[in-house]
Amino acid sequence: MHIVYESDIEFFQKMLLHWYAENGRSFPWRNKSASNYVLIISEVFLQRTKAETVARFLPSFLKKYPSWKQLGEANEEELQEVLRPIGLYKQRGTRLYQLAQELKKKKGRFPKKRNQVEDLAMMGQYITNAFELYVLKKKAPLLDVNMARLLERFFGERKMADIRHDPYLQTLAYRVVDTEKSREINWAILDFGALVCRKIAPKCYICSLSKKCKYYNQNG
Repeated sequence: MHIVYESDIEFFQKMLLHWYAENGRSFPWRNKSASNYVLIISEVFLQRTKAETVARFLPSFLKKYPSWKQLGEANEEELQEVLRPIGLYKQRGTRLYQLAQELKKKKGRFPKKRNQVEDLAMMGQYITNAFELYVLKKKAPLLDVNMARLLERFFGERKMADIRHDPYLQTLAYRVVDTEKSREINWAILDFGALVCRKIAPKCYICSLSKKCKYYNQNG
């Protein structure tokens, strides 16, 4: 198990937030005016689709379904057809329909307890974390394979295959986003992973984290 020092976490946070302030991407769900509905529905799409694709698709989707209430009025076939352009029209379309129907019974309101949210359709660990981060204002990580890659390259690799169950990575992710700018550090990690610390051909030569990065110092 890797020992992660607080000073390294502080360095990681500081450098990424500085980078994000100058290089962060702009998306509809990052606007200050974005509703909880927009924030959560965007994360549903982002699990399977590139952010740029979701950004182009989202305006037309929100025009047709501006809230959970309107989404709950859709039928399953209609919803699948609407999601066809971003490739989510089959299983994901059915699951989103099920979620909308469950929330329709609750008048569009999510439960407030984590275990109850996780029981809803589509609400696995990642989207439940997004719900806690955006709606409950908790310091929760948007931990997916992209965040995992950046954390592991900088701090050291996990042991378990499934990121959802690796205690080292889970603990590390929560420590990293434990800041007053929890949303921003989450977005910074996702953007940095997409633009600099890429899966293939990472741009280590322009990386502001390289000084303390385990991956760079072992392979650079």
